Amino acid sequence: MKRSVSLIILLLVSALIAACGGQQTVTPTTAPTGATAAPAQPTEADCPKPEVLCVGLVTDVGEIDDKSFNQSAWEGVKRAEAELGAIVNYVETKDAKDYAANIGLFTEKGYDVIVTVGFALGEATAKAAEENPNVKFIGVDQFQATAIPNVAGLIFAEDKAGFLAGVLAAGMSKSNKIAAVLGTNLVPPVVAFKEGYENGAKYLKPDIQVISTYHPGGLDTAFTDPKWGADQAKLAIDQGADVIFGAGGKTGNGALIETAANPGVYCIGVDTDQWETVPEAHPCLISSAMKLITPGVFDLIKKAQEGNFPSGNYVGEVGLAPFHDFEAQVPAELKAKIAEVDKGLRDGSISTGYTP
Repeated sequence: MKRSVSLIILLLVSALIAACGGQQTVTPTTAPTGATAAPAQPTEADCPKPEVLCVGLVTDVGEIDDKSFNQSAWEGVKRAEAELGAIVNYVETKDAKDYAANIGLFTEKGYDVIVTVGFALGEATAKAAEENPNVKFIGVDQFQATAIPNVAGLIFAEDKAGFLAGVLAAGMSKSNKIAAVLGTNLVPPVVAFKEGYENGAKYLKPDIQVISTYHPGGLDTAFTDPKWGADQAKLAIDQGADVIFGAGGKTGNGALIETAANPGVYCIGVDTDQWETVPEAHPCLISSAMKLITPGVFDLIKKAQEGNFPSGNYVGEVGLAPFHDFEAQVPAELKAKIAEVDKGLRDGSISTGYTP
C-alpha cells in the first residue's frame, strides 16, 4: 500500500513539472568570489538604493577569466563587495556590438557605479554616461580627451611598465635577442607596452635585437587567440630569442605557456602578477609588467561612495611583479639597475621615449 501511494505521488509531481514546461527558472545572482566563476548577469531586482552601493562591470570580449585585464578589474570590484559592502555583478560581452546593450542592463536596474573594461568600450561608455548623469562610470584604459563629469578614465603609463620589463629582459638575455608577442596595435596601451619594452631593453643594451609582433586581427580576436600567441613565441624562440614578453590577454598567455615548454627561456607577463593567474607559465615567468588595475578600480569605487568621484583621467600605478621562484636567478646588479630606472621613471629623469 505504501509503495502504491509513493508511486501515485511521484506521478502527480511528474505531471506538475511537465505542465510547467519541464524545468525550473533560476534567477541569476551575483557571481561567487573569484573571477573564474561562471558569468553572472544582473539580477531581476533593481538595485536597492540609496542604502546599498551597487557596482556592475562590463567586460570586453577578452572574458572575465582572462587571467589578465578583465579579471584584474573584476577583482577590484569584488574588493568593493568585501570592504564597502557593495552589491556587485558583471556582464561578459560576447560580441563588440553588445557593449551599449550590456551597459544598459546595469543602468536600467539602477546601479550606482558601472565599470567598463578596455579601450574598445570608450565610445559606448561616454554615450551611456551622458544619458545617465547620476551614474558614475569607470572606464578602464579609456583616455578621456574631453572630461565628462561622471566618467573617470582609469589609465596607466604602460610605457613605463614596459620599459622596466625591457630592462629586465635585456639583463636576463644571454643570446642578446628578445621578443614581444602583442595584441592589436589598434589599442594604444598595447603600443605603449611594446615601445616601452623595446626602449627599456635598448637602454640597458643598445645593441640588443627585439622581435615584436602584433596580432593581425581586430578588437574581436586580437586578445583571445592563444594559439596564435603560442605560434609567435615558438617562431621567436626558433630565431634565438630567450626572453618572451606576452602582452595581449589570452593571446599573450598562449605565448607564456609555449615559452614555459622551452627550458632556458624566460617569459614576462602583463597587466597583473601572472604568477598568480597563469600557473602553467611558472617554469619561465620571471616577472610581469603590471598595471595595478585592481587597486585603481577599487579606489575609484570608494571615491564614488564617498562623494568625491573625479572626472577626466585618473592615473593608476605601474611596476614589476615579484620575481618569485627566480629571485635568486636575477643578479643583484640587475635588481639595483631596475630600482634605479624605476626611480628615474618616477621623477622624470629617465624618459621611455614613447610619444602617445
